[in-house]
Amino acid sequence: MPVSPTLLVLAAGLGSRYGGLKQMEAVGPGGATLMDYAVFDAVRAGFGEVVFVIRPEMEAAFADQVLPRFRSHVPVRAVLQRLDVPPGYSVPAQRRKPWGTAHAVLAAASAIAGPMVVVNADDFYGRAAYEALADFLGTPAAGLPPAFALAGFRLSRTVSAAGPVNRAVCQVTAEGWLESVVEVLHIAADQHRGFSGEERGRTRRYAGTELVSMNMWGFTPAVFDHLRDAFRVFLGGTARPSGEQPEGRGTAGRGPHDFEKREFLIPTVVQELIRAGKARVRVLPTDSPWTGITHPEDRPLVEAAIREMVEGGEYPERLWA
Repeated sequence: MPVSPTLLVLAAGLGSRYGGLKQMEAVGPGGATLMDYAVFDAVRAGFGEVVFVIRPEMEAAFADQVLPRFRSHVPVRAVLQRLDVPPGYSVPAQRRKPWGTAHAVLAAASAIAGPMVVVNADDFYGRAAYEALADFLGTPAAGLPPAFALAGFRLSRTVSAAGPVNRAVCQVTAEGWLESVVEVLHIAADQHRGFSGEERGRTRRYAGTELVSMNMWGFTPAVFDHLRDAFRVFLGGTARPSGEQPEGRGTAGRGPHDFEKREFLIPTVVQELIRAGKARVRVLPTDSPWTGITHPEDRPLVEAAIREMVEGGEYPERLWA
């Protein structure tokens, strides 16, 4: 019998460009946040549990304002993403921000024993995307190496009227497996009814049908060992072994300020696993209506999109009534 997946919500981001805790912002009727819609869609798709990854200073607000409204609908808990490092390493003195999305997943290792779907707390992915990943995890692809999954959103459905966006454009094989993820900067509509962006310093045009990653992944617990190994490799160029003095460059050839800023990110780890033949990633195309908040100007656009879906009957006026 298939095991119900866990929804793992990454809610520890600082939201520096937004200027506040956008995870807690009400964007829907009745004060619903994007996290509310994520949990609501996951419950409808058959998920059995929800785990939030948060920073320690958010713990009290989550305990008071977030967790209680879900508990009568689905088992829910929060785990803390601290600036922890393995024995033998020390955290750079000026480091304040969390280590990144891959470390956030690793922070939840003790709380998750089965398949999981990882999402950002400040993105709206839509019910169909949750259903596609739940179906995949319920009947995983046979063979080796282990198979993970990624929800692929059409580029044209992820741009913002508030300004240019950065997107991770997927290169996919004819069989539907992820080959690579390329970061494209400053994507916006162009005069040719398509989109233009900057890829590795060059201007590239896109039709809008290309699949992009919005950080919605389907993993099995096998990912945790890979993340532990990858985090040690990452720390080789970021944090120094305990007792050593900082030098002008890290062991990976990066400058001293990089010690405080580098992030350990899911796409980087996944791409290396694919390159090394340690994992496969199935890209699951979806036409779900993605929306999300990066800048303050995005908030009214998100509110309008959700209002339209509510009025169309896709969501109730009160999610947890």
